[in-house]
Amino acid sequence: MKLEDYIPVVGAEYINQLERLARPLKGLRVLNVNSTKKGGGVAELLNRTVPLMNELGIEARWEVIEGDAQFFKTTKSMHNSLQGDKITIPREDLDHYIEVNVENGRKLSFDADIVVIHDPQPAPLIRYRKEGQHWVWRCHIDIARPWRDTWNFLRQFVSQYDCSIFSMAKFSQNLPHPQYLITPAIDPLSEKNVDLPNSEARKIVESLGVKLDKPLIVQISRFDRFKDPVGVIKAFRMARKFNECRLVLAGGGATDDPEGEEVYRQVIQEAEGDPDIHVLMLPPEAHRVINALQRCATIVMQKSTKEGFGLTVTEGMWKGKPVIGGAVGGITVQIYDYRTGFLVHSIEGAAYRIRYLLNRPEMMRKIGKSAKEFVRSNYLITRNVRDYLLLFHSILYGHGETIVLEGAE
Repeated sequence: MKLEDYIPVVGAEYINQLERLARPLKGLRVLNVNSTKKGGGVAELLNRTVPLMNELGIEARWEVIEGDAQFFKTTKSMHNSLQGDKITIPREDLDHYIEVNVENGRKLSFDADIVVIHDPQPAPLIRYRKEGQHWVWRCHIDIARPWRDTWNFLRQFVSQYDCSIFSMAKFSQNLPHPQYLITPAIDPLSEKNVDLPNSEARKIVESLGVKLDKPLIVQISRFDRFKDPVGVIKAFRMARKFNECRLVLAGGGATDDPEGEEVYRQVIQEAEGDPDIHVLMLPPEAHRVINALQRCATIVMQKSTKEGFGLTVTEGMWKGKPVIGGAVGGITVQIYDYRTGFLVHSIEGAAYRIRYLLNRPEMMRKIGKSAKEFVRSNYLITRNVRDYLLLFHSILYGHGETIVLEGAE
């Protein structure tokens, strides 16, 4: 997709603004590094922002670090404990985590003016910083209340960066450098979000063995216990006692998440024998299938117990659906009760809101329409690109104590 393709979605003036912001940055070399090429919101964001940056004249690159099973098991434990779990990671695992980053650092080229390191997995790469470079740590997860042992270990690396980016202000930490707020976003023209004819969407969903003869409740997410898929099943069964409906839990794993297979087995076991529950393990490239599922959904769920942002919430809202989401992390800045969906705090609360919406079709339509416009104003990829351009201006041309780049228009 080219920048001009977004004009019908966001308007010509917005694209002109991006071009004006990028003009003084032409030729700037920007390197992004994360831990997976496929699976998860970070990879999806980079897959689109990097080409758009290049179209704007910025020389953007994206590299992915490699690691063995022990490395990713350790980083998954780090991820969980940074989100609040009390996990003590053995010293030998932390040493191996550092060693893997050293090995990756020897292979990668850090020839760039600005290096953006995404999440904890590649954080120790800061040791390869060269004179005159600017290094940015971009945190995509909820670290509002981290397990302190893990955060103190990671902080020794993060504190060496020039600045940090968080998805929400409450995720920020005590660090000796400026901290920025940039919310994630979706690409409205990607295969996952582009408009689909209703006939095509229905055909895709029915090919999965999912009948569309009842209201459809859909949750799309990695099979991760923080997404609470088992809780969604329990809420669905409570609601189904009063309203006929079907449930689809669809998603996949990520190469840097070794727990996905275990959670998937737990979900299969919980759903076993129930003809109204469909559990789908999708490949990373199943974007059109996800698009179709969300468009055929009556209600979209994202009952997370921890969430950095929740792009599946954004996707559901963009498709004009009312979304029921856990009242955690970035979901709370997307869902507003009675306007864009409903926030819930429990399985019982989720079941109640499913029933509440199914009994009010006109409200569902009204909420869905409002939700789509809210995403258009706040959470599209063009806004994400704009915020990064502003960040680069700030880094290169000076800033005060802390500059917050707000996501909302």
